[in-house]
Formats: sequence, C-alpha cells, structure tokens
Amino acid sequence: MSASPATSMQEATGVKDQAKHLRTDHLLHNIGRRAVSGGFVTFSAQAAKFILNFTAAAVLARLLEPKEFGLVGMVLGVTALVGIFKELGLSVATVQREHITQQQVSNLFWINVAVGSVASLIGVGLSPLVAKFYRDPRIAGIMVVLSLTFLLTGSAVQHRALLTRQMRFSTLALIDVTAMFVGFLIGCVLAWRGFGYWSLVAQQVSTSATDLLLTWSFSRWRPNLPRRNSGLRPLLNFGAHITVADFVGRLSVSSDNILIGRFFGAAPLGLYTRAAVLLQRPLDQVFTPVTAVLDPVLARLQSDPERYRRAFLRIYGALAMVTFTFAALCLALAQPIVLVILGSKWGGVVPLFSAFALVAISSPMSSAVSWIYQSQGRGSDQLQNHTLGGLITVAAYLLGLHWGPFGIIVSFAIISMVIRMPLVYYIAGRSGPVSTSDLWSGFFSQLPLWASVYLMTMLARMAFQNMAPALQLLLCTPIGIVGGAILMLPFRRSRENAMYAWNMIRGTLVQRSGAI
Repeated sequence: MSASPATSMQEATGVKDQAKHLRTDHLLHNIGRRAVSGGFVTFSAQAAKFILNFTAAAVLARLLEPKEFGLVGMVLGVTALVGIFKELGLSVATVQREHITQQQVSNLFWINVAVGSVASLIGVGLSPLVAKFYRDPRIAGIMVVLSLTFLLTGSAVQHRALLTRQMRFSTLALIDVTAMFVGFLIGCVLAWRGFGYWSLVAQQVSTSATDLLLTWSFSRWRPNLPRRNSGLRPLLNFGAHITVADFVGRLSVSSDNILIGRFFGAAPLGLYTRAAVLLQRPLDQVFTPVTAVLDPVLARLQSDPERYRRAFLRIYGALAMVTFTFAALCLALAQPIVLVILGSKWGGVVPLFSAFALVAISSPMSSAVSWIYQSQGRGSDQLQNHTLGGLITVAAYLLGLHWGPFGIIVSFAIISMVIRMPLVYYIAGRSGPVSTSDLWSGFFSQLPLWASVYLMTMLARMAFQNMAPALQLLLCTPIGIVGGAILMLPFRRSRENAMYAWNMIRGTLVQRSGAI
C-alpha cells in the first residue's frame, strides 16, 4: 500500500530537517574565520579543562595513595584497547566525508551502538582473566564497572561527529567542560568520603554518562531505523583502516602501563601514571582543540593543495613552538612542579616526570601527522604508520623494562627520536601537499627554542633553588619563557611562528569583540 500524501509530506519534512545537520557547503565561506573562532572557543574550553585537571590531580593526590591510582591504571590500560572498537573509526569517516546522507549516518550510529554493547560484554567477560593476569582480585570489579563506559560513549559517537562536521565548537566545548567538571566533582567527593579507588572509577563513568546526556541534548540530529543499501562500504572500509591503526597505536601506548602493572605492581604504576598525567594532560589541552578544529578544516581544503599545506604548516609550527617551550620548562622545573601539584609524598614521581619531559620533544610532533592521514582519507597509510611505530614503541618499552619504569621512559625517548620519528615523517610526507622535508623543517626550526628556554630556566632555578617550590615556579617560568624568546629573535622561522600565533589570537579577539 502506498503512503498517503500527508505521510509522504511528513517524511520529506523530516528528511529535510535532518539534512541540515549534514550540510557543510555554508562553512566554506570564511572558513579561516570559522577555524580561528572555533580555535579560540576550544582553547578557552581547554584552559578550563586544564584548571579542572590539575585541581582534581592535586586534590586526589592528597586523598588517595599511589597504589589506588595504580589499580585503576592497570584496568585503563586494558579497557583502552577494547574501547577502540566502540567507534570503529566511523566518527572520522563522518567528519572527513565531503557528502554524506541521513541514512548513512543513521546506519553508522546503530553500528556504533551495537559495537559499544559488544565491547561492554567483552570487557565484562575478560574481567576475571585480567584480574588473574595482574594477580589482584580487585581488578575484576573495576573492569566490570568501567566496561559500561563503552556503551555510553559508543552511543554518542555520531552525534559528536556531526557537531564537529558542522564546526559547532562552542557546543562541543561546553559539553566537554561540563562532563569533566561533573566527573571530577563526583570523584573528589567520593575520595574525600573514603571510597578509595572506586572514586576514580566513578569519575570515569560519570564523565561518560554526562557527556552522552549533554551530547544528545545539544545535538538535534536523530537517527532513522537501520536500512540496507545505503552506500556504507566506502565509509566502513575507511573506518576499518582507522580502527586497526588506532588499535595498534593504542596497544603500543598502553603496553607500558600493562608491563609495569604486571612486573612491578600497583604502587610503581601509580607513580608512573601520575608522572605521565602531569605531562600529557597539558599537551592534550593544546592538541585536542587543534585536532578538533583542524580535522574538519583540512578536510574541507582537500581540493586546494596549497591552502591545505599552508594551513597545516602554520599550525604545526605554532604547536612545535608551544610544545618545545613546555618540554623545556618541565625538564628544568620537574621537582617544584611535582611538589606543588602532588605534594611531598609523591617525590618518586620527579625522575619519571623529568624523563617524560624528554619524550615530549619528539612524541607529540610525531602524533601530529595523524591530521594528514585523517583529513586526506589515507587510512592505509595511517595503519602502516601506527603498525611500524607501534612495534618500535613496544620494542623500546621491552628494552627498558630491565631498569624499571624510569628505564622504560628513557628507552622510549631515545628510540622515538632516533628511529620512530624519521619513519613516521617519511610515511606521512611521501604523498600529499605536505612533504617529509616540510615536517623536518618545522621540527628542527624549534630545537634552538627548546635549548634557549631550558638554559634560561635552569639558570633562574639555580639562583632561586633555596626558595619554596611554588615561588620557584612563579619566578623561573616567566624568566625562562622571556629569556628563551629573546634568544630566539635572530631566527626567522621562530619569529614567523610567533607572529602567526599572535595574529591568530589578536584576530580572534577582535572578531569576537566586534560580534559582541
């Protein structure tokens, strides 16, 4: 029986309403301004998340013991691997695709929900085996609860992808900050009430649940029922490459936690994870918003190679400047940073944090090539990159295992610079607008900045070494930054990167003040 005219009209109206969430042609007009404005909003949100992160880290470090962080860290090392499959790379496919239909996104949504459910069941089923592997029965209960987050996050994948595709960065920023605040608040309250490691578990689950609730509330897109023959094969093929690549990459990244937890126990792993968090979370506050903004921008610029190359290299150079400055400060000020944020009982974190500061010279800039693969749809190249890079990373961890957690970090820092980074840059630059020489040029141009900031910060630290740790940070940090900037003035590339970053910030402020 054919549908009535009224029913057909309602269906057509519904399709039209949903189609507005998929369109991107209107974004091409003034895409540069949209990117800069989105960057400002996202960076502002990251600043708020940065404050929340370190407030929670400081509070929880004083309420909990290293072994409690280590217990949860053991499970997170495993769940990070299983959790890769909840997304299947389909969010990147939705953002990267120039044209996509309502039915395609709907089918992708149901796939993400189904896979998230299966991942939750797998996590629950693996819990006794993981507890046996770590030789601690408490691990089983932690893993069962954390496995629920796979279903929660899988149900929000396509909604977040469409918000990113539409470059609705303000909405995404609000969701992220609110979810993080709720999670941290619940975690800190439960830790204060004596719930121990369960407070960290509750923090993870409540963050995911709040994210899902807010994402569905702000995104007006709603899926249709699944249907066949919607043209999903190219999207699934692309997502499969991304998923396998992410799994291999995550396996290499998580293997250090797994090895330390298995061979050294919860307490050393707790110290190790706190050192990693202190260094990695500030970098995440920089790279996460840039990735959120740059992925859709570069995807829209695929047809204009010169604009694509120029946009990528400018952002890449500015990020190298920020990353190298941060790494130098962390290496010079490792002890006061740890004592101020975590407290005196976490002194064992200092050497580990110093070693991670060496990793920060090369590892973040190697990860930046993912923007190239995702925006250009080079899923097979990303798989090759992650596979070879992952094997090198695991080999570095195994080589350093004999010397404990510190040896693992130092081994990775050396091998990452000497072997992994040249390979990653070669694969990324062998095709497309951005060449291998472009990547190396951007990297080496900032090495003098790292040396200058480190030198000036260490000289200031030596002058103020008898002061309280907080005063050392307040005095040495600006001296290191300003002194390093002065020493870098003769270098043209550094001046250009600094001017680009300043003009981007100034232009955004002018644009937003004019809008107000």
